[in-house]
Amino acid sequence: MSDITQCLIVDDEPIARDILENHLSRINSIEVVGTCKSALEAFNKINSVKVDLIFLDINMPEISGLSFAKSINRNIKIIFTTAYREYAVDGFNLQAVDYLLKPISFDRLLQGINKFLDETHSLQMQKHEEIVIEKSDFIFVRSDRKMIKISFCDINYIESLSDYIKIHLKNKNIITRETITNIEARLPKKDFIRVHRSFIVSLRSIDSFTNEYLEIGINEIPISRTYKDEVIAKLKTHN
Repeated sequence: MSDITQCLIVDDEPIARDILENHLSRINSIEVVGTCKSALEAFNKINSVKVDLIFLDINMPEISGLSFAKSINRNIKIIFTTAYREYAVDGFNLQAVDYLLKPISFDRLLQGINKFLDETHSLQMQKHEEIVIEKSDFIFVRSDRKMIKISFCDINYIESLSDYIKIHLKNKNIITRETITNIEARLPKKDFIRVHRSFIVSLRSIDSFTNEYLEIGINEIPISRTYKDEVIAKLKTHN
């Protein structure tokens, strides 16, 4: 995403659209790419221009703001703007960035913009970290008072032992004081999969599998009910 956030205003009330547009014109990093009086008009707009953020009224004729929000690309973020408090839970269930009650002051609008920018920055940082992981082919872990380099291709599976994990390599095992969740975040998602709250396995090391367990050499790794659907789907499509 560029430094300029491209916004769309969707509200059936002309005065409400004008107030929002006036507020947003005071923020240098915001560009209003359109104002729409209905969800149908907004559908056509987002198909013709790039939109990062929509200021969306809820109570509109024909198609409500909630129905519209459910139907669009989830990469487009929503800030609801409404006079009705009772829709707040529904709004946040749709992962709305914020929920602004009319009449909307500039200060309150600015809070919503800052929430959007904070979420966007966090997402960009997460994507950057994932790219770094994908480009690496090893990690370092602390064991026996030193940092040990472990190549991803040498890992068979990882086992949680409370506050420790055991990394089962092809020729040895390494124990390190780290949680399985932390180590999972450092592994490339395309090569490893969590199959149980206590196990992460290397996809390339799996010899066979059923709906209940995986076989890696002589070891059977259980597949828990929580992860079962995701694991089986990924194993069936993995090349």
